[in-house]
Formats: sequence, structure tokens, C-alpha cells
Amino acid sequence: MEALFSFCVGLLTACGVFLVLRARTFPVVLGITLLSYAVNLFLFSSGRLTLRASAVLEATPTMADPLPQALVLTAIVIGFAMTAFVLVLAIRAYVDQGSDQVDGQAAAEDRQS
Repeated sequence: MEALFSFCVGLLTACGVFLVLRARTFPVVLGITLLSYAVNLFLFSSGRLTLRASAVLEATPTMADPLPQALVLTAIVIGFAMTAFVLVLAIRAYVDQGSDQVDGQAAAEDRQS
């Protein structure tokens, strides 16, 4: 289970870095979102990856740490709000500049048409 979990975190990180390095704003926003999901999964794994472990004190000998779960839940809410805000900023920049390039300059194919 740990190998699959670490593979998923690595895949999300690799896809996020790939998208952040694009020249358009929407793939950059998606890349930042994927990177935040990878960080959330990494934080969640710090609370112990066990099956059938309770997050509160019970009679079971193994229990998961509830603090990383609370941190991830808070990060998901904040990440969603920031993604919505960045999308609004990207749309506004596209309307103002007429291009969705990250550096603000029109691409060669945009200039030709």
C-alpha cells in the first residue's frame, strides 16, 4: 500500500511540475492544483497509513493521528478557494491583455492571425 501511495504522490508531483512549466495560464493553474493535491496526500501519509485504524481513541491498538487529517481538510478548503481566485485572475488577465501567455506576451501564432 505504501508503494502505491508513494507512486501516486510522485505521479501527481511530476504531472504538476510538467504543467507548471507550460506557457499558458490554465495549465499552470492546473499544475499548481495538482502540486497542492500531492502535498495534501504527503501530509495525510504522515498521520500513518494503516487500514482499519480509528482516528480517535478506542480499544484498538493502532490508531491514526487526527492532526494531519485536520490539516489536510483545511488545506483542501483553502486550496479550492485559492484555485477559484487564481482562475478569476487568469480570466481577467486574458480579457485585459488579449493573450493567456504566462509572461504576458502574445505567442507567435497569436501575432500572425
